[in-house]
Parts: sequence; structure tokens; C-alpha cells
Amino acid sequence: MSEHPFERLVGVMRTLLGPGGCPWDREQTPETLKPHLIEEIYEACDSIDRGDHEGLREELGDVLMHVVFLSLLAEQSGHFALPEVIDGICDKLIRRHPHVFGDEERIEEADAVVDRWEAIKAQEREEKSEKASRLDGVPHALPALLRAHRIQEKAAKAGFDWDDVADVRAKIHEEIDEFEREAAAGDPERMEDEFGDLLFAIVNLGRWRRINSESALQRTNLKFTRRFRQIEAWARREGRSLESMTLAEMDAIWEETKSEE
Repeated sequence: MSEHPFERLVGVMRTLLGPGGCPWDREQTPETLKPHLIEEIYEACDSIDRGDHEGLREELGDVLMHVVFLSLLAEQSGHFALPEVIDGICDKLIRRHPHVFGDEERIEEADAVVDRWEAIKAQEREEKSEKASRLDGVPHALPALLRAHRIQEKAAKAGFDWDDVADVRAKIHEEIDEFEREAAAGDPERMEDEFGDLLFAIVNLGRWRRINSESALQRTNLKFTRRFRQIEAWARREGRSLESMTLAEMDAIWEETKSEE
């Protein structure tokens, strides 16, 4: 019987980290690997955004490699071993799906599953600490828009939310007015503070409309990049520099590109 692919990966990583292995791999720590892990996750997300299934297959392999890498480093340090990581996530999935693995009544609606999951997580946190917060599970390292979305979701599950989307829109207008007042006053710190409040309110509107602000902005970034590159391509064909073009010329190419999408 051929070796299981996961066992093969673990074996490869053990060789790289062992005596006579790779000098670079053996020098790594969880701290040095962190930026690489984040980068690989973003590359996987980029493949999803582009619908690149082959790229996603490769990037998921890179993410899995980092999971094994970090687990083996922890094992070497005596903190935990790879089987504990796997058993831990299996136990968590079973514990948080009592409607599938337990005796609870089956849940057919996805939203109800999320509510049950969050309730179980809250109970687990309270059992660990009396000072546990509903927001403890939102990592500080998340991108700011995504973190704002998750914070709002968790607060809303506890009942801290607007009654209607009209209230959310009104809050956005309020934050715009407050930002403009601080902009007129010219205090950079206060402007940044109010601009953050405005972004937070906009994220909330997206959440109410079931839009993930991080994903939405990523799509817009890709769209802007694609259209701007068409302007650059036109300039190269015409032997022009971007600086010599008028805004009207650029906008015409932008609109043409937009109409062809």
C-alpha cells in the first residue's frame, strides 16, 4: 500500500527539520514563519477570487505545509504535537455540531447553525474564564475591515445592534458630518478617529446587506487595477506617458474598458 499523502508530507517536513536537513528550515521559529503563513493564506484567497482552481490546489498545499511546519516546531519545543492539533479540531467540530453528532434536533437553516455555533463558543469561553468576552475570538491580526465585520457580528449575536438598516444609513451620514467637521478644524488625529468611525459604520451597512466588506474592497481593488492597466496599455501603444494624458482621455478609456467587462 502506498504511503498516505499526509504522512508523506509530515515525513518530508521531519527530514527538512532533522539532522542533515535544510539549514533555512531548521532556523525558523513560529515568529519568523508568521508572515509567510499570512502570505500563503492571502495567495489562496487570491486564487479563489480569480476562480483559479489549479492555483488554489497549489496554495492550499502551501498553507497545509505551514500547519505541519508550525506543529512540528511546537513538538520539538515540547508544547504540543501534530496529532493533538488534528484531534483538537475534530473534537471542536463534533462539539460544535451537536445537531449532527449529538442528540439535538437537526437544524436545517444555515443562520440557525451559526447562532448555535456562536452560543457554544460563548459557553466554552465562559467556562475557561469569568472575564471572557464575546469578542475574544476575533484575532487582532485580521485585516481591519474583516475584523470590524466579525466584531459587529459577535456584538449583534448578543443583541447589540440597530433595529433597522435605516438606522445604519443614518449613522453613516452622521459619521460623514462628524468627519467633515474635524477636517474643517484641521486636527489630523481627530480626522483619523472620525474616519475610522465612518469606515466602521460602512462595514456595518455591508453586514446588514450580507456583504463582507473585506471581500467587496478586494474585488474593487482588482477591478480598479484591471481598468487602470488598460489605460497604461493604451498609453504605451500611442507612445504617450500617463502624465501627458488628460483626465478626460483616461476616463474615456476607463469607461470603454468598463463597458467591455
